[in-house]
Amino acid sequence: MKLKEYQERALKEVKRFLEELAVRRSQAWDGKEWLFDFAEKAWEKSGLRMYLKKKDGLERPLPVFCLKIPTGGGKTLLAVKTVDLVQTLYRRQQTGLVVWIVPTLQIYRQTLLALRDRDHPYRQHLDMASAGRTLIVEKTDGFTPQDVEEHLVVLMLMLPSASRANKEALRMFRDSGAFHSFFPPEEDKDGHAALLRRVPNLETFEKEDAIWGRQIKTSLGNTIRLLEPLIILDERHKARTPQQQDTLRNLNPCMIVELSATPPREANNLVVIGGADLHKEEMIRLDLHVMNKSSNNWHDTMRAAMQRRDELEEAARSYAANTNVSIRPMCLVQVERTGREQRDGTHIHAEEVREYLIGQGVAKDWIAVKSAEVDELKDFDDVGGLLSPDCPIRYVITKHALQEGWDCAFAYVLAILTNPRSKTALTQLVGRILRQPYARKTGVLALDESYVYCYQRNKLMDEIRAGFLREGLGDMQGRITTESEDEPAAMVEVSPRSTFKKAAANIVLPAFVIRDGKDWRLVSYEADILSRVRWAEADVDSVKDLDLSLEEKRDLEIRAGLEPDKMEFMRRAEEVRGAAGPPRFDFARAASHLLDIVPNPWIGYDFVERVFSALLKKWKGQEHVVASNLVFVLEELRKRLETERDRLAESVFNELLEADDMRFMVVTRDLRMNRLPKKIMVPKTSEWATRKDSSPFQLSLFDRMPAEDFNELEREVATFLDEQSRLYFWFRNTPGRNYYVQGWQKSRIYADFLFASRDGDARDFHKVFVLETKGLHLRNEDTAYKQSVFALCNKHAKRRTWKQLVPAMRDKDITYEVVFQEEWEKRLNELLAE
Repeated sequence: MKLKEYQERALKEVKRFLEELAVRRSQAWDGKEWLFDFAEKAWEKSGLRMYLKKKDGLERPLPVFCLKIPTGGGKTLLAVKTVDLVQTLYRRQQTGLVVWIVPTLQIYRQTLLALRDRDHPYRQHLDMASAGRTLIVEKTDGFTPQDVEEHLVVLMLMLPSASRANKEALRMFRDSGAFHSFFPPEEDKDGHAALLRRVPNLETFEKEDAIWGRQIKTSLGNTIRLLEPLIILDERHKARTPQQQDTLRNLNPCMIVELSATPPREANNLVVIGGADLHKEEMIRLDLHVMNKSSNNWHDTMRAAMQRRDELEEAARSYAANTNVSIRPMCLVQVERTGREQRDGTHIHAEEVREYLIGQGVAKDWIAVKSAEVDELKDFDDVGGLLSPDCPIRYVITKHALQEGWDCAFAYVLAILTNPRSKTALTQLVGRILRQPYARKTGVLALDESYVYCYQRNKLMDEIRAGFLREGLGDMQGRITTESEDEPAAMVEVSPRSTFKKAAANIVLPAFVIRDGKDWRLVSYEADILSRVRWAEADVDSVKDLDLSLEEKRDLEIRAGLEPDKMEFMRRAEEVRGAAGPPRFDFARAASHLLDIVPNPWIGYDFVERVFSALLKKWKGQEHVVASNLVFVLEELRKRLETERDRLAESVFNELLEADDMRFMVVTRDLRMNRLPKKIMVPKTSEWATRKDSSPFQLSLFDRMPAEDFNELEREVATFLDEQSRLYFWFRNTPGRNYYVQGWQKSRIYADFLFASRDGDARDFHKVFVLETKGLHLRNEDTAYKQSVFALCNKHAKRRTWKQLVPAMRDKDITYEVVFQEEWEKRLNELLAE
């Protein structure tokens, strides 16, 4: 599964923190006690905001951090990737226990189904972390010490089980024969005493020492405490009470990773993803169009929603005919009653809506009811669920069952038929219709947006905005549009200010282009750079010389000498073992862990074979040492190959420039990204961006821009630019839509601002600046890369030959610059003075 740019960025932050965490942990332990809170020190080193310290049930420092990800952002995918990183960088093992906690039965079922499906990307990522030895269990299944020693065991739990305030949780801490093998025999008094000295917070039958000593309960709760698991806490905001948090920490976890769209204030937010990130990466459908019907007859609202759904299906058929990509638009209908005995003629009942739909010509098998009593959606699990081409469902009728954890990217329309005085319907269901099918825009406007139909709601916008906040999409509230019954919603078209319109039209920005026969085209990273990387020149010798730990973490058999022509390279790894033998690990499985760096699996296999063959030769007679350090070696190989890939890609890039097969120049035809836009479309309900003092911008190319397009630093920079006498105009360059520079790494560089300056009282501009801003603590590898690319841009921008193609640019200079939060004002003053 290809990661989105914001997901890659998030995982880089997690990886950086975990690496620092491992270093600080080794420094903090002196063999007897913890000298300092290593989690706090690692957090400070990472340059993050204040860290709220936590301790586990044994009063040891406990790393706890949160990934703030909006609904639809792929939090489960990030969670399994984080498990891989924690196992590799922090726990340095492929086995052990992961406790995965979710708040609702719906999320529990969905997560369990995905993790147990060996063909699902989530499970495949876990299998990569465990070398194909993943075991998914529920609390009623039971597991043994051998399971934990030989597998990555993922235990699924519901949040109520993590709270000692209810019977469900108390059941988890009862004595159970399913886990007796983790504890000393009942009659082993000394064994129980020794284990209690090592883990004092284990629960016992006796509160105080009796004559015969204290006997430990063989419960699931005590088993978890012994195994010091990694805890994944989904929907962190649901675990708000101190009792719930204390119970989790008292399980003696090695780390708690929290996931939430709206984490509480006390959360340690390591990663913060906004709605704009999801929208840019085509993960969600916006704008959200809301029709608030004036009629008090729910039939009118339902009829309007049906008409919209029918229009969407027609558009989907045309789209499928052109692309062979199938979309079946669905309508979610919220009613007031679903119970068999609750149909009273006063409240809108699910069966009443079903009958109305059938009366309007909707096929019976197009309709399903989802409630606490009836779940007709389960009937389609065997055919692949709601996204399957064999599923006919177009309408899902519910009351509350879809409010948490239910996802179907085909859900386009939401019809709210509940009492207009209800305050929860829109707030809780709006996130169910925002997910973009296949995480890819269709290019058909109607199929790239979402729709809500309701009636006579007085505080409609407040409810919708509350829903966006609930889903972690607060920064996208400007993408909500309301429709009256006779006036369709529309975007506002904004044209450049007349003062700057002609000059802006004459600006053609340079880009890296590659020779394509007699023509030039934009450089493609995969096709033109990565494909030319000479992997034979990659130096991985440093990995062969790694110092390996002598501590044996797991018995593994390295199966070397595989013949590629006799091997199904990408098949799922088999669990092959002898009667009591260790699990096997093969080079092919290891190479699959490198595919995101080395796209050719055979080249990746060659790297793995070279490195492990060298290590096995070095440790001949002690092969178990190599096996125990498997995860560590693979991660170091990944790091090295990533560095080498970027180094070799940079060489390819420079060689193409030197050979004149690639140039930094303008292409006269419109490439969409090399010219300033002739207009922008913004939601009419957007809050407009202003200066810091709330006065309107005067020198921006467009006089109306959504406030959501600016963070705090960008607003400060825009305000500063707007007040400069030498500035001609400035433009907020929108990521994903406007000008970018493609360098030798995958991610395109979308600068934050483009601005033009003039010399004295001249009427025209004489310089163009491409400006990237960086906040505090963001001086990292990515920043250094952007500075290198911009330096190359400046070098080639000085050449006058390319400007001859565009007369309006002949006497103009262009400068590329990265500025940091602590020095941006000083640097901008210097640039404008040139």
